[in-house]
Amino acid sequence: MNLHGHNDQEITKAVIYCRVSSAKQTVRGDGLASQETRCREFAKYKGYEVVEVFRDDSSGSLTSRPGMQAMLSFLKAQRKEQHAVIIDDISRLARGLMAHFELRVKIGDAGGVLVSPSIEFGEDSDSQLVENLLASVSQHQRQKNGEQTINRMRARTQNGYWVFQAPVGYRYERASGHGKLLVRDEPNASVLQEALEGYASGRFETQVEVKRFLERQPSFPKDLPNGEIRNQRVHDLLTRVVYAGYIEAPNWGVGLRKGQHEGLISFETFEKIQARLKSTAKAPARKDINADFPLRGFILCHDCGKPLTACWSQGKSQKYPYYLCATKECASYRKSIKREDLETAFEGVLQSLQPSSNLFKIMMAMFKDAWNMRLAQASETAKLLKANVAQLEKQIEALLDRIVDTGSGTVVAAYEKRIEKLEREKVLAQEKLAANGKPRLTLEESFEHALAFLSNPWNLWSNGDLVERKTVLRLAFLEPLAYCRKQGLRTPNLAFPFKALGGFFGQQSEMAHPRGFEPLTSAFGEFRLRLFAALPENS
Repeated sequence: MNLHGHNDQEITKAVIYCRVSSAKQTVRGDGLASQETRCREFAKYKGYEVVEVFRDDSSGSLTSRPGMQAMLSFLKAQRKEQHAVIIDDISRLARGLMAHFELRVKIGDAGGVLVSPSIEFGEDSDSQLVENLLASVSQHQRQKNGEQTINRMRARTQNGYWVFQAPVGYRYERASGHGKLLVRDEPNASVLQEALEGYASGRFETQVEVKRFLERQPSFPKDLPNGEIRNQRVHDLLTRVVYAGYIEAPNWGVGLRKGQHEGLISFETFEKIQARLKSTAKAPARKDINADFPLRGFILCHDCGKPLTACWSQGKSQKYPYYLCATKECASYRKSIKREDLETAFEGVLQSLQPSSNLFKIMMAMFKDAWNMRLAQASETAKLLKANVAQLEKQIEALLDRIVDTGSGTVVAAYEKRIEKLEREKVLAQEKLAANGKPRLTLEESFEHALAFLSNPWNLWSNGDLVERKTVLRLAFLEPLAYCRKQGLRTPNLAFPFKALGGFFGQQSEMAHPRGFEPLTSAFGEFRLRLFAALPENS
């Protein structure tokens, strides 16, 4: 073989170049070791002395291959003595026609002569024709393999399988009849489930609060060395339908469908998250609200109606905690309120919300009454849901017929968008139908935390951390409380359960009347209906 004016017989030394497209191939028959063995046998047959071996275990451009770059540098440094460059097969050099000739020229410019046990390289027309054909075949095989891989992945996605890297909270596990299947990866699955459900329910008002919650979990993977998670990643977690147990791949034309894996949340919860993401943005919770001043931002100044701030004030020998108004135009500007005075008054309000044992028993009986009413309605609800699903299917079929008849691309796109929306509504209705009349938990399990809170909100406040204390504020009060430095806390606007119980069983209520229990029974009926309406449909 003649290249750059040198004869094949003049070459006595050689280098070997081996490459695989992934590290996984190093343990298979076409790995680096097998290539090197075949090249050494060829070098022995040709009488070459192998002076160096260069390896790459990844695909990519010339500049991204460290082994190729090292070989070219070696050849340039040894340019005075020409070396043969042995490759096992033409596909090991490159699997693209243009890339092949680019590397071919660079090897020749560096003083190397390309040889292989699989092909005779040469400068004559016949040799170049064979080389061009083999390089084209190699490129075709690479492209065909890529097409086949995508087609197989798309087909598997159509069957409801996730085919990409396992998302956080899941891991792949081989299952009989399924192959690789996503399964829950604890503890991250439970952490992420709490975060998603918390955002859907309003426990976390903003994405920033979800971010801070995840950053506090030791096991949850972080993005940055300082232990923080990027805002974009939080948004991605909230918008991935895979966590609801569903699959979609718009780029492959695969619409929304039920996945083969178990979801961390329900599709209904996922839709609530999407609705919240599209709603008006809210200001994130202040980062400087800490355990020293849990009421900061919640207590309002009685004079100006603005939230009180808080600080530690330096005394002669120690620091003292105070709440104060920071509004310059306010009459109470910078006038301090002892933390002990304000928080003691607030704790008194919480303690007054605790119902008596008899009242709690009555409240529990109303919960059971509402629970049984909900279960009794399951059959009627199922009929309505079935009718809803059938109606949605008819609408989808009608739109598909219109798509076939129309020739306008704009109209087709509008129909497809409408179909996508109807499909999501259908999935939601089917999920509700499947869960209808089948409580996932018992009454006690479903309302365990709610009943514990209603029975003694003070207990959660006194024993909870800052997050739990902020939860108490959201659940017990409809709006912040005002504080007057002379008169103390003003009348609070309580949340519905406490307001209703206070109205029925407050100081002005009477347990019995000379004419009987009719008024009280009426009040119970109203409360029961309101409680019934507040219960989740699938409870």
